[in-house]
Amino acid sequence: MNRSQITALTIIFIYMAITVVIGLYVSRKKTKEKQSNDDFLMASKSLGPLVLAGTLFAANTGGASTTGVATNVFQHGLSASWYVIAGGIGFVLVSFIAPYFRRAQANTVPEIISKRYGKAAHIITAITSITALFMATGAQIIATASIINVVTGFDFKTAAIISTAVVIVYTMFGGFKSVTAANLMHVIVITVGMTIAMFVMANHEKVGGFGALFEKAQAMKIQDENMDILSMSKVGVMTILGYIAMYFMTFPTGQEIVQTYCSAKDGKSAKVGSVIAGLVTAAYGIVPTIIGLLAYVCIEGYALGGAQKNALAQATLTFAPPILAGVVLAAIVAATMSSASGNMIGTATMFTNDIFTPYINKGIKDDKKEIWISKVAMLIVGVVGLYIALEASNVISVMMGAFALRSAGPFAAFICAIFYKDVTKRAGLISIIIGTIVAGIWIYVLKTPMGLNAMVPGGIVAFLVIFGISYIERKSGVEAAPEIEFENI
Repeated sequence: MNRSQITALTIIFIYMAITVVIGLYVSRKKTKEKQSNDDFLMASKSLGPLVLAGTLFAANTGGASTTGVATNVFQHGLSASWYVIAGGIGFVLVSFIAPYFRRAQANTVPEIISKRYGKAAHIITAITSITALFMATGAQIIATASIINVVTGFDFKTAAIISTAVVIVYTMFGGFKSVTAANLMHVIVITVGMTIAMFVMANHEKVGGFGALFEKAQAMKIQDENMDILSMSKVGVMTILGYIAMYFMTFPTGQEIVQTYCSAKDGKSAKVGSVIAGLVTAAYGIVPTIIGLLAYVCIEGYALGGAQKNALAQATLTFAPPILAGVVLAAIVAATMSSASGNMIGTATMFTNDIFTPYINKGIKDDKKEIWISKVAMLIVGVVGLYIALEASNVISVMMGAFALRSAGPFAAFICAIFYKDVTKRAGLISIIIGTIVAGIWIYVLKTPMGLNAMVPGGIVAFLVIFGISYIERKSGVEAAPEIEFENI
């Protein structure tokens, strides 16, 4: 390894160590007082808007939003940033229903589903949601390990094991409070650190500032009209709308996101926090895009190799001073680790609340036992996520599969559970099953025709099914499912 790589590796490992220390400190502080499972998994439902916004941002900003976006600049130009900007728009849209999460007197998506559609819908949604989070955790481990692999030369397997161990330790020992505490650090490093790095790198002598960067990019288009690397629309309107629809559907059905909303101290905090997260996410979207642009435009011959999966890391090592490069790469690691830890917490919460307590422990609440079960679940999801990371290689494909699995079916049932008083139990259950099947066929049989996200056809079919069956059953005299009672907070 050269000097820059050694410096970057040192900073990344220091950052990981600080993250673990935060988890251990929070854990030690909480053991001095009696801790319930709600304290451990839901941060005592005490999050204010700023902490909640930071946790939402960190949970959503992972490998796809950093390394993935920088890589896609080659194919889509600056319009690659829409993948992240759409996430910001999604948070703003979801802010209108965010208070309902907190007021639903529930901790998980399956629990909310069960309040209207019963046991069968509860179990199916829990299983699909947990499976999706296994996949999502694997995707984040892939992204983290890839960065460490490129920067340090460590083999991918070793890097993946180290990354997984760090996330497991600080998540298991501190619970959701340690995750929220670490996420505040992650957000600062990701947003401030990478933004500063972007400006420093753009003003490198080999770049010459933003003006020179854009002139070089324009010259590439003149030489090859397909290299319209400055375009903000190249990705296409349908793709942009598909991204927005994807986030709007996956946020209300993604446990790591819903759990954060449910941990708000009140409905207003959930709403305001979601808007703040949306604005920060949308603004941040241009940062990894510009850094990817630097790689393809200013590294001689780099674009000739086509899309490079490590464009962000390569640009950072080329144009940033060693210490700043270490900070940027630590920020990427922070983004992926925070997403992975959120996935672990979400899986543990669903397994404990939706499977262990109601069906294994026969509905008996035992905080001590539930905390122990939650920690075991976190360990298992980390290990399974590591296995997925070692077997798969493409972050985006794994994440798209996870999103479709957890959202295509349950989204329609979730929305109708809150807003449609005439929905019936059978309609909700069938729509969850049919929507999930359609999404699976769209991805794995039809191979995603037209590039349209599987959640769109899956969601459309699920809505048609739930409205159609509810209408038929109500006409036949079947009673509507019991409505959810919301707290006035």
